[in-house]
Amino acid sequence: MDQNEQTLALFTTRVRQMILQYKDMKKENSDLYAMVDERDARIKELEAQLTQARNDYNSLKMAKMIEISDADMEGAQKRLAKLIRDVNKCITLLSEK
Repeated sequence: MDQNEQTLALFTTRVRQMILQYKDMKKENSDLYAMVDERDARIKELEAQLTQARNDYNSLKMAKMIEISDADMEGAQKRLAKLIRDVNKCITLLSEK
């Protein structure tokens, strides 16, 4: 082999190596893009879950404010009964005079 043939063989080898590296990099790049797409989808899913959780929390907070417990209801009934007794006493006192 003369010098030109050696140079041509070396050039051919290097070009093949570059082609192989290019294919590897192209595959790695597509894999990375797929990972990014998966992460984006996961982020959107988590954001939707967070929004739903916030809405649920606000609904529960509102329901808790509106909810009347049994103890509250019993207390209100007792106060109302006392007021009725007081009014009856007043009526009795007024009717005696």
